[in-house]
Amino acid sequence: MAEPRTADEVAARARRAADLPDLDGAISGCFACPRLVAWREEVARTKRAAFRDQEYWGRPVPGLGAPDARIAILGLAPAAHGGNRTGRIFTGDRSGDVLFAALHRAGLANQPTSVARDDGLTLRATRIFSAVRCAPPDNKPTPGERDTCAPWLHRELELIRPTLRVVVALGAFAWAAWWPALRAVYGVRPPSPRPVFGHGAHWSGTAVPELLGCYHVSQQNTFTGRLTPQMLDEVFTRAKQVAGVD
Repeated sequence: MAEPRTADEVAARARRAADLPDLDGAISGCFACPRLVAWREEVARTKRAAFRDQEYWGRPVPGLGAPDARIAILGLAPAAHGGNRTGRIFTGDRSGDVLFAALHRAGLANQPTSVARDDGLTLRATRIFSAVRCAPPDNKPTPGERDTCAPWLHRELELIRPTLRVVVALGAFAWAAWWPALRAVYGVRPPSPRPVFGHGAHWSGTAVPELLGCYHVSQQNTFTGRLTPQMLDEVFTRAKQVAGVD
């Protein structure tokens, strides 16, 4: 099947995805955003010195987790030397170290680390994905790249819609990405004005997943103490309560 190379082709291919494995395969073959394609491939060629002996993934990074997830964790985009290297979201970088340690404490992951696609990690009642599937320069996708990538997110949400009860948005970018998804997936008009993002922010609508805000697990937040392990634990405790996960 042809690799998507335009926004229209992304939208058409996403609609055709029959299940999560089909969607994941389609995502990993996307070439629709030239700037992101050039960057992810450049990073994969030049590598970071610590990983010079490793083969980088260098492609879009699909979601991870249960097809019957009750909790979704929505991030911004893969890290250049994390997901873009390992091929698994939040895997192989400091942000992932913090996130998966918290998920393990919450009983949502079978181990506290995520270092490689074959390390045995499994998630319980949880799926993780990002609003943009390629590593962007300076961690800053453009609005056009965000919109081109959106059909992947929307289809992923459609596929887990029967069980999904709560979405945890990691950062303001992910929080903003939820509102177009609300309309596209659930046919619900987003609230106006939009609820303001903040750590611990909580929005609920009718017959749609509830939305929880959490500061992003970036080093900028975790190294400075803006986001602490206790704060993360509180968010995931709340997510489990909303989702009805013991």
